[in-house]
Amino acid sequence: MAFQGKKLINNPDVTEFIEGLVETYPGLQYLDGFPQIKVVLRADVERGAYDKVAVISGGGSGHEPAHAGFVGPGMLTAAVSGDVFASPPVDSILAAIRAVTGPMGCLLIVKNYTGDRLNFGLAAEQAKSEGYKMEMVIVGDDCALPPPRGIAGRRGLAGTVLVHKIAGAAADAGLSLADVAAEAKHASEVVGTMGVALSVCTLPGQVTSDRLGPKQMELGLGIHGEPGVAVVELQPVDVVVEHVLKQILSQETQYLPITRGSNAVLLINGLGATPIMELMIAARKAVPELQLEYGIAVDRVYTGTLMTSLEMAGLSITIMKSDENILKRLDAPTKAPAWPVGSEGNRPPAKFPVPVPPSPSMKDDEILNQPQELSKQGCILEAAIEASATEIINLKDILNEWDNKVGDGDCGTTMYRGATAILEDMKKRYPMNDAAGTINEIGATIRRVMGGTSGILYDILFKAAYTSLKQSKTVTANEWADALEASVAAVSKYGGASAGYRTMLDALIPASTVLKQRLKAGEDPVTAFIASSEAASAGAESTKQMQAKAGRSSYIAPDLLVSVPDPGAMAAAAWYRAAALAVKNKLHGSKS
Repeated sequence: MAFQGKKLINNPDVTEFIEGLVETYPGLQYLDGFPQIKVVLRADVERGAYDKVAVISGGGSGHEPAHAGFVGPGMLTAAVSGDVFASPPVDSILAAIRAVTGPMGCLLIVKNYTGDRLNFGLAAEQAKSEGYKMEMVIVGDDCALPPPRGIAGRRGLAGTVLVHKIAGAAADAGLSLADVAAEAKHASEVVGTMGVALSVCTLPGQVTSDRLGPKQMELGLGIHGEPGVAVVELQPVDVVVEHVLKQILSQETQYLPITRGSNAVLLINGLGATPIMELMIAARKAVPELQLEYGIAVDRVYTGTLMTSLEMAGLSITIMKSDENILKRLDAPTKAPAWPVGSEGNRPPAKFPVPVPPSPSMKDDEILNQPQELSKQGCILEAAIEASATEIINLKDILNEWDNKVGDGDCGTTMYRGATAILEDMKKRYPMNDAAGTINEIGATIRRVMGGTSGILYDILFKAAYTSLKQSKTVTANEWADALEASVAAVSKYGGASAGYRTMLDALIPASTVLKQRLKAGEDPVTAFIASSEAASAGAESTKQMQAKAGRSSYIAPDLLVSVPDPGAMAAAAWYRAAALAVKNKLHGSKS
């Protein structure tokens, strides 16, 4: 079903974006010609007196931060904006030329689209007739489509930003107009880009297209949302990166003069709605792929959102053949607000060993050579741990379902990660005949794999239990009860929650209280354990009626929490109950 696209705007006019930009960055100004004239320029350039080559670019709006975000010393002198995805009119381009061009002349950098070529070209001719020295470089870096047969040529994409930087740095160094244009032209001839989209963009006021299904992606589309080469099934990012690099570096099209042994600059660009995490994942694949599969040395990596297509989800990858001069221009300082920070000089090894000391309970060789024959207590502990972890694994989906309603949706996944690691580590690392040592190792496993708030809270829980247990030579039911009490106190102290806060403590506090009471009354330890597990389950269920006072649920409206239990409390009650039943089964040979 088609639906109206949602935008945080007042109207589709780009002038309000420009106003916000110059309010944010005092080094920028705009020409007072709204709404027809939409030009951002450097505030330090005096009209008619600028003593360096002016570098101007621009195009339709909707590609922010391009192009206005790249205005600043060392990059663009001015940027001209049209309406969304529409080339700026000739009068706007002329206004920019007149505002910033001095005796050294002006270079126009234009993406290869018919409207941009015509409007910038006509503006250049008019400026020449007025006495301005003018040059124009057209950038067509698209590598997705087959070599064009007509006059249209390759489309201009994110590689244009690298050309902006090189030309801007050359101009800032005081080069002549001819030399700045020559460097920009050379850069445009050694750069290639290809884009991949997970969603299409929606123009302000228009209906969102349903061209891409929920499990589809589009290869080689343009930055105006125009259809690409193919719509295919969604693929893992590593496969996508491999395909894009193969296309850019294709020996059939020979778009780039890059061969094995060449050096290159890599740009991973977000198309508008792509999280930085996904861009970095792509960068992580692209760098070794270039180095190992293609024999290309990667001199610089730039990752960020530079040239977008409104709110399109996806990315583009740009490769530019580098040499000493190109690197010098890219490394030159600039105050353009949207230019990313790239690594300079030789790239150090990406990985460095983590200086983690061995677990304090025992050294690795001791762990791996532990006695295989378990004592009675060791067998009981092993059964309880295995039952608890297995129960959490089985509850993964329902925990995530609850957490989707009251949190961030990953409780089940986080607990699952810890439980599976515990089952794996217990086979080779846990000294089951040493209760305190085993509890300490469980904490180490959780610390290594779980992450997030749950991970640290469980790490605290098991560390406090270990501290309590290691004080006793013989671990009895009373020592386990003391350890649980100490664990609950530590989690409450550092986490800030207590009973009634709608957290895992609403399961563990009743469990600890009942266990201590029953043991003090002289009840059989197994019966007391089972009773305390029932108290844990009841406590977890009671969170359905609680108002959250801690954790992410505290940000949720109370009416949305009604009838949904706290997933952390339910998880705690589940593993505790599973442990109790396993102990009962091991000792009494029956279940309840």
